[in-house]
Amino acid sequence: MIIEVGITYLEMTNRSQLNPRRSDVDGLEIKRAELPLPEFNRFLYTAVGGDWYWVDRLGWTYQQWKEWVERPDMHTWIAYINGTPIGYFELDKEENYVEISKFGLVDSAIGSGLGAHLLTECVKRAWDMDPSRVQLDTCTLDHPGALHNYQARGFKIYNSGTYTADVPGRPIGPWPESRRT
Repeated sequence: MIIEVGITYLEMTNRSQLNPRRSDVDGLEIKRAELPLPEFNRFLYTAVGGDWYWVDRLGWTYQQWKEWVERPDMHTWIAYINGTPIGYFELDKEENYVEISKFGLVDSAIGSGLGAHLLTECVKRAWDMDPSRVQLDTCTLDHPGALHNYQARGFKIYNSGTYTADVPGRPIGPWPESRRT
């Protein structure tokens, strides 16, 4: 199905613009994936993005995933509760900025306040990479609270637009026919 999608580009130009938020969920850990593993990034991508039309990488070959995760300036961070992955983010360091290329939680963790906490930790780690700015984008296919979370943490809109996308009739979930509703 071809649809028109609204996209919003956001940035933070100084670490002091971060409005942090913490969660007191027991057992929460955020760890960097020190060993690039294409299979794991693809798992995270589908587990988190399957409910939100993340389809742009579904056709990637193993080699494309491998090239993506093995780049020295691409860092994957995973949020765990009691050892179980519940979300992740990818930080992609470019020449003078860091792009938050992917960010999100699995469906069962949404609504718990973990998104604000995870974004806080994501932004801190992005600034630790010493960029002049941190940027990301969100679109009308993402979770309805995504834009609010980004702005509440201190990101400012610097551009917006629309594009057309070819998406399934409904989100596919983490695997075909996995929709819970």
